[in-house]
Amino acid sequence: MNTTNNHKEQAIKATYVSLLANTCLALLKGITGVFGNSYALIADAIESTTDIFASFLVLIGFKYSTKPPDENHPYGHGKLEPLITFIVVGFLIISASIIAFESIKHIYTPHKVPEPYTLIILGFVIVSKEIFYRFVSKKSDETKSTSLKADAWHHRSDAITSLMAFLGISLALYMGKGYEAADDWAALFASGIIIFNAYLIFRPALGEIMDEHFYDDLVKDIRDVAANVDGIIDTEKCFIRKAGMDLYVDLHIIVDGEISVKEGHQIAHNLKDKLKEEYPEIADVLVHVEPKKA
Repeated sequence: MNTTNNHKEQAIKATYVSLLANTCLALLKGITGVFGNSYALIADAIESTTDIFASFLVLIGFKYSTKPPDENHPYGHGKLEPLITFIVVGFLIISASIIAFESIKHIYTPHKVPEPYTLIILGFVIVSKEIFYRFVSKKSDETKSTSLKADAWHHRSDAITSLMAFLGISLALYMGKGYEAADDWAALFASGIIIFNAYLIFRPALGEIMDEHFYDDLVKDIRDVAANVDGIIDTEKCFIRKAGMDLYVDLHIIVDGEISVKEGHQIAHNLKDKLKEEYPEIADVLVHVEPKKA
């Protein structure tokens, strides 16, 4: 199995885990929030519901973005992945806005103190969501997937929202009358954290769309590999861009100006093959051959 297909399978499995987790926890939090008089938990359930749709979009994105190149898309379909990430970020912003709006409304609406058992549910949710975050984040690092990273941050945002709710409800229960809205203030604070996390997810996806340079360490490694290929005297330009889970490299090499075109072509191919062998995430290498200046 090639690396791209392996990464695709890992990413799809991780997304299915996210879908199942978000569905179960959204139901648990929503039901507990309604019967336990906690808007912070209801807000948490709203955030988890948007996570379900976000994970579903990520799944669709994987199935399309990893399709091989075709006549109309010679560089493949990988650029769809950051576009999906933008949509997922949009879901985060929408859910945070809903939570903030409803929290402010509930702050000014008299209501009962949340039931103590809501803390047990929140404790379970916080631990579960942090576990899911670490699992999906690890898979995103392995597959170099920005949309999977966004999906992982949905879990972390959910854990943060639940933690804020836990603190707010604890304060309301401990302080008693007059502090009924503590969990609403906690939900409002959590919405701000979600917005900030949305930016952290959005920034690298935008960089991917703009072919921004993020790969200083890999450039150094590529130059080191090239230095050990017979016939290569030095390297000049080295550009790397990302499309989905794949990397594309443009590299200029310097060779002896007296060798034949055929020899220069073979040297370039030797380098390309070696780079793809040592770095499976590299889908293609475009090598430009320069003669050494006299």
